[in-house]
Amino acid sequence: MMALVEAARAAASPYEVALIASDRPEAPGLAWAAENGIPVFSLSPRGMAKADYEARIDAALRDHGADVIALAGYMRLLTDDFVARWRGRIVNIHPSLLPKYKGLDTHARAIAAGDAVAGCSVHLVTEELDGGEVLGQEQVPIVPGDTPETLAARVLAAEHRLYPRIVGRWLTT
Repeated sequence: MMALVEAARAAASPYEVALIASDRPEAPGLAWAAENGIPVFSLSPRGMAKADYEARIDAALRDHGADVIALAGYMRLLTDDFVARWRGRIVNIHPSLLPKYKGLDTHARAIAAGDAVAGCSVHLVTEELDGGEVLGQEQVPIVPGDTPETLAARVLAAEHRLYPRIVGRWLTT
């Protein structure tokens, strides 16, 4: 999220950040966004029907003039209805070289498989989990002695480089 915001502040950026939204009111990024003058929306989904929760997020995004959604660390599955309302306008960053290792535990799975490289992918969000068109990827070598945690740290650095670049390119094509 911070990498996207910082890239948006660059003089030649093709986008601006209209809203930072989270399903975790305690998320540290919300405080950072507010301190940096970016509108925030946070609502815990606990005790709410998923459709009602997503309707509130949808309304907040539209109220703030959002045209696209860039997910970052959002670990909830979106309903088919929500995805349909934003079809072609939602991107996500995933910590694997899709189509390999959709879902969770990507780093452990890559290490266990004996892969030489891991990485991250930016993809369009569709109704299929991590199944949308891949817009860009960055490889990260898996080195001897890697653990899921050490690999995750290097992949996260790659995500911070890749995501703003691909979002900018996506919005200008």
